[in-house]
Order: sequence, then C-alpha cells, then structure tokens
Amino acid sequence: MKPSGAKKWITTVVAWFVAGVMFFPIFWMLLSGFKTEIDAVATPPKLFFEPTLESYAAVEGRANYLQAAGNSVIVSLAGTLLALVLGVPAAYAMAFFPTKRTRGTLLWMLSTKMLPSVGVLVPIYLLCQNLRLLDSHVSLIVIYALMNLPIVVWLLYSFFRDIPQQILEAGRIDGASVGQELKLLLVPLTLPGIASTALLSIILCWNEAFWSLNLTTSDAAPLTMFIASFSAPEGLFWAKLSAASTLAIAPILVFGWMSQRQLVQGLTFGAVK
Repeated sequence: MKPSGAKKWITTVVAWFVAGVMFFPIFWMLLSGFKTEIDAVATPPKLFFEPTLESYAAVEGRANYLQAAGNSVIVSLAGTLLALVLGVPAAYAMAFFPTKRTRGTLLWMLSTKMLPSVGVLVPIYLLCQNLRLLDSHVSLIVIYALMNLPIVVWLLYSFFRDIPQQILEAGRIDGASVGQELKLLLVPLTLPGIASTALLSIILCWNEAFWSLNLTTSDAAPLTMFIASFSAPEGLFWAKLSAASTLAIAPILVFGWMSQRQLVQGLTFGAVK
C-alpha cells in the first residue's frame, strides 16, 4: 500500500527536522570558527557577525597541525588494516567451521565493548610505559585495532554467513587451500561488506579521543589531541577550538560523504536474496 500524500509529507518534514537537529552542532561549530573569541562567547549567541579567518590562521600556523593530521591518517589506516588481518580469519573460522561455543564467543567479544575504557586505563598505560610505547604509533595502532576488532568480526561474520558454503566446497574439491579460499573466493565475493567494515573502522579510529589523550603527548598525537591542546588554564578558546575541530573532522566528513553509497551498500550486503 502506497503512503498517502499527507503521511508522506509528514514523514519528510520529520526526517528533515531530525537531520537538522543532528547537523546543528556541526553548523554552529563551523559558524564559531569564523568568529572572534569575543563573538564566540557572546551572550546571547551571535548569529550575525563580521566573519574573520584569524582563528583558522592561528590553527594552521601551529607547527604540529600537519603532524597531527599525518598521525591520524597513519593510526587510522594501520589500525583498520590490523583489525582486518585479525578479523577476517576469525570471522571465516566462526562462519564456516562453527562449534557449540561460537555464539558464546561472539557475544563475549561484543560484551567487551560495554567495558568503560577508563576501567583498563591503568594496566594498559603501565604496559605501554614498560614497553616504552608511550607517545608512539604502535601503541595507538594496536589499541585501535583491538578496540574495533569485536565490531569488525561481527560484521564480517554476518557477511560471510550469507555466502553459500557450496561455493567454498567446490573450491576445496578443485584443490584450493584455506588461503586460496580466502583470497580467490571469499574476499572477492564479500568485498562490499569488507570495504564497508573498513570504512566504519577508519571513522571510529579517526574519532577516538580517550586513548590518544592518555597515551600520547606530541610525537604520535593525532588530531583529537591537537584539538584538546586549545584548552588552557585560563579557559577555552572557543573560536580557535571550533576552527581546529572543523579542520579535524573535515577530511573524515568529506570521506564519509563520498563513500556513503559504498558504506550503505556494504552494510546491507546480503539483506535481499
């Protein structure tokens, strides 16, 4: 049954309202980046003002901005790659060689996401300190990969389950090894799902702030640490903080918009038979 004109109109209005509410913080952040510090903290808030680029100039003038951006790219891509290297074999084994403990293992992995990060901060900090991995790319890459591994395994497991097992059995009859099954059969067949999983992992790594704030200071500090550096004992520099946040989220925001079609296609992979 097709929806009536009034119902369709109401649904459209509600959808635009929800989208506007969700986008408003980003819009206000963009707006505040073009204000002076006085205008940024004015009460009541100023919607009309004389725009200026002084906050962006101050942010780009800091020597560590490009370094922080490079660190974000390195840890996000490497963390995602490590998560996929660990997650693909794990999801393959659980999807095609399940045991009576497979379901419980999957639920246990997902339950680890419910643990507050601060609960394991002290042991992980001491471990990184003893291994001399504080303020290093290696520590963030490993932590980001393990942090996203439950989500990666769950998504890949659901994608792999949609592949008919007869395809892999035919490959085994032809003499394909486990590595060849993964490389020549499973990965090409589930490439949209793997790509969407990688995109989601990159976004989660890019936006992660807790571990970067506690395990880095300068050398390996990503953009989340760079944003936090605009907090000073005398207060927050709202205009500069907004400009820094805009420059930090702009790459991943544009990347997300450009890849949203592939992301949706991958996340709905196998939903319609």
